[in-house]
Amino acid sequence: MLVLTRKAGEGIVIGDDVTIKVIEMKGGGVRIGIDAPKSTKIYRQEIYDRITEENRMATQWDMDALNSLSTNLSTKKKDK
Repeated sequence: MLVLTRKAGEGIVIGDDVTIKVIEMKGGGVRIGIDAPKSTKIYRQEIYDRITEENRMATQWDMDALNSLSTNLSTKKKDK
């Protein structure tokens, strides 16, 4: 991990198209501005972690529920 010290008004550049600038430091918090292409996804860490966890959970299949669903669909197909 690269650790940098920046003052308000200073920034860093990532690659050719992302700039992060310290806007202000107040009360133990830091406000930053991010200039990046619209196609670049930018998330707060806690939101990104939640999205990642929900995606991981969505890939977990309960085999009993899947078998039940399959049976129900087969039964409905035969009824038609």
